[in-house]
Amino acid sequence: MAETETTSVTVLSGKKRSGDEHDPMVGKKSMVSAASTWDDPAAALASSRHEFGEHGGVNMSIEASATFTVMEPDTMRKMFAGELGPDRDFYIYSRHFNPTVLNLSRQMAALEGTEAAYCTASGMSAISSVLLHLCTSGGHVVASRTLYGGTHALLTHFLPRACNITTTFVDLNDLEMVKSSIMEGRTNLLYFEAVSNPTLAVANIPELSRIAHDKGVTVVVDNTFSPMVLSPAKLGADVVVHSISKFISGGADIIAGAVCGKASLINAMMDLHQGPLMILGPTMNAKVAFELSERIPHLGLRMKEHCNRALAYATRMKKLGLKVHYPGLEDHPQHELLKSMANRGYGFGGMLTVDMETEERANKLMNYLQNCTQFGFMAVSLGYYETLMSCSGSSTSSELNDEEKELAGISPGLVRMSVGYIGTLEQKWSQFEKALTRLQDSGLLKNA
Repeated sequence: MAETETTSVTVLSGKKRSGDEHDPMVGKKSMVSAASTWDDPAAALASSRHEFGEHGGVNMSIEASATFTVMEPDTMRKMFAGELGPDRDFYIYSRHFNPTVLNLSRQMAALEGTEAAYCTASGMSAISSVLLHLCTSGGHVVASRTLYGGTHALLTHFLPRACNITTTFVDLNDLEMVKSSIMEGRTNLLYFEAVSNPTLAVANIPELSRIAHDKGVTVVVDNTFSPMVLSPAKLGADVVVHSISKFISGGADIIAGAVCGKASLINAMMDLHQGPLMILGPTMNAKVAFELSERIPHLGLRMKEHCNRALAYATRMKKLGLKVHYPGLEDHPQHELLKSMANRGYGFGGMLTVDMETEERANKLMNYLQNCTQFGFMAVSLGYYETLMSCSGSSTSSELNDEEKELAGISPGLVRMSVGYIGTLEQKWSQFEKALTRLQDSGLLKNA
């Protein structure tokens, strides 16, 4: 993105238990820049607050306490009345705010270029909390036809049954369809993925945001597939959600999510009386937050290599005659759109798909890739250092019925690959070619 703007970074002061504004510990805990120039997610992360450990360690301490003491009896009343809070380092209970989780939340806000963020126990808890906050009974959502299966099930089955919230699914490429589906005065939000799961369609975030905002509708974007690559809030989105479990974690060992947006949104979602993040309790464990905060600083390096490998494999797969879909290829329908929106230097994403047309061929290819040549693993999720593969129609998109899959563009043999970066590129490519040769020898694939 060429546009540069200044984003405030909240600096939390040290403990003021006695109310002394000149506490000598305050200076040490506030050694960060109060503002950063946002032109790149990595630069924003580098300019955000660095939390030191309790004894001056370069890594922050883990605040494992579930509850927090007060030094004066009247302080607790003031905290519950909203007069004292985390902005002055006063904490009530870790389901509300926890210092370690709050630090990770600041990193997520810096990453996405938003005023604030809040980290949750899973990506689905982040998504469901946002939807429940922005919609009321009788509310309406306009959403992309192509969504992660769990999100699709939430919108299709759970919310209508439990909350009387309905959804109209649309083709995001048909802007007139999007516009006509938004009912002024009734539609609460427009929901879509920046890069769709699993078809890798790229959303026109600026134009979709303009359409929604013209009708007074909030825009919520899932950026799980494209952290660092795209910054939806800078392109017009109001709220950005993540499954941190994926690329941001990178280790396939943590379940976590995040909501990024305006400070007023996060504060409202944490309201003691009716905030869904507070009332429903999708609380992130402080030890998980610590682990994740140690991984975010090298997210940019990891994403660049994920993207580099994905582009290299997609280019070579296409030359072999495979039906490969990747936004970095010039024949991808939204290739130029992604180039116009993407943060420079991060590539086109770490996901690609290979359409084998039938589930039998897809399964056979994945079996050879894992069990014969060790190219990758048959597993759901994404963002791991090993390549992960799944047949989307029968796995992560199985919540969609056959008609919904067809409308979403998900073929029975669509193999989704989260491209890893372990080993050398040539080593891993050789493993792919060997598996493809075995598939051709089996008679299930014609020679390219």
